[in-house]
Amino acid sequence: MINMVEEITDEIEEITDEIEETPAVTFDVNYACLRCATVVSNTELSRLPEIKCICGFRVFTKVRPAVVKTVKAV
Repeated sequence: MINMVEEITDEIEEITDEIEETPAVTFDVNYACLRCATVVSNTELSRLPEIKCICGFRVFTKVRPAVVKTVKAV
């Protein structure tokens, strides 16, 4: 019985080590204020207590990447 518990704890430790080794993928999304066009990242907005630009405006648009994605028609 004790051996089974030790084996299970060893397996759990191995699994947690594998999970910790894989880096978390983060996507940095940029937003632009609609009034003053100040670009702010998503992480900066999450730090603030409310979603508001430095000019006081609360409306943001998502900045799209400059790379155009082309899809081949079927």
